[in-house]
Amino acid sequence: MKQIHNQEKEQFKKLFKQENVSDFEDRFKVLEVFLQTEHHLTVNGIIQLLKENGYELDPDFVRETLKLICRFGFAQKIKFNSGPVRYEHRHLCQHHDHMICTKCKKIIEFQNEKIENLQTQVSRAYGFHMLQHKLEIYGICSECLKNHLKLIPLVMAKQGEQLIIKDFTGGSTARMRLSSMGLRIGDEIDIITNSGHGQMVIALDCNRYAIGHGLAQKIIVQTIS
Repeated sequence: MKQIHNQEKEQFKKLFKQENVSDFEDRFKVLEVFLQTEHHLTVNGIIQLLKENGYELDPDFVRETLKLICRFGFAQKIKFNSGPVRYEHRHLCQHHDHMICTKCKKIIEFQNEKIENLQTQVSRAYGFHMLQHKLEIYGICSECLKNHLKLIPLVMAKQGEQLIIKDFTGGSTARMRLSSMGLRIGDEIDIITNSGHGQMVIALDCNRYAIGHGLAQKIIVQTIS
């Protein structure tokens, strides 16, 4: 990887000087700091790294430089779900996909030749000429699974999780309301949406149920392993 980064620095110098880009030395600092990490960084994250390396550059200058770095193909912008725009390295002849933890927001890069070949085969089968593609897998990383509470209130569940109802808390009114909705202890449910406020939507036996924040606090669930 170090050799690849050194090659990219040389290409950066050649392309930027060839295009007579202004403030080359400061722009080169942005590239060097960006190549120091394999993380997927926001603009603010890159600005913070620059400061840690002793470089005080104007945020607008950093943003402009990142646009140029993307334009010349040394980086690309990515956005996972509704999260912030991030920047990642764009190494030539290397493709990778991502797994994103919905709990801690960790981003894991992976490469799998079988998946790459299968996507090419599927495209050909449909007579489709593939130009580019990306695969994003959302779930829970191994570390979060270790720390995941066995029993949690439904309101804490994440979109996409599969859970089993273990208990109802609260008074008889809440229990009767849940029972009238058709929810029972032992039911296996899927989380369709949960924005963290207002109503959340769950699925049970091909039916959707909208449940308010207060009522979701009273439903105790467990992750299906």
